[in-house]
Amino acid sequence: MQIRRSAYALAATLALSVPLIAAPSALAEDTRPAAVTITYDDSRAPEYTAAITEGIKIWNDKVDNVQINKVEAGGRADVSFVSDPGWPRAELGPAMPGDSLTIWFGKQAVDDGYNLTRIASHEFGHSLGLPDAKPGPCSSLMSGSTGGVECDNATPNAEEIAAVERNYAGGFVPRQRQETVVVG
Repeated sequence: MQIRRSAYALAATLALSVPLIAAPSALAEDTRPAAVTITYDDSRAPEYTAAITEGIKIWNDKVDNVQINKVEAGGRADVSFVSDPGWPRAELGPAMPGDSLTIWFGKQAVDDGYNLTRIASHEFGHSLGLPDAKPGPCSSLMSGSTGGVECDNATPNAEEIAAVERNYAGGFVPRQRQETVVVG
């Protein structure tokens, strides 16, 4: 009788421990931080909505550690686009939930003939924490205007993507902004 009880206890212990032994990778996946979700608002730059939507789509297609969603009407956005008569510029991130960063979609560059989607994607790159990489070639999104008026590349290169992934690798990090940095 005692042997039978011991055998049942051993079988139960093994049955409970098999999932832990058999699936260690499932446990490791659960510890990875979820993607940070930040929101944007383009209601104050309505003439550029299509370009902004495409620029955001490019970033969402290229990065995993951050997800960018349009805020619902009346909601508070982490990043806001504003139509502006000057040169395009943005507050430097990386944006986190609860932030209030601004991108000025400058008409001066539009009037000069620069690609609208490239402007939107470049300026949002600043919100994701990327500085300018000027001067630079058209293949570098963050080269901005130094890529030339004819440059229509709105896609970040591998180094730019990797930098954004690093910026958000630790998940959401609440913080107090000390200083606002505006870049072009």
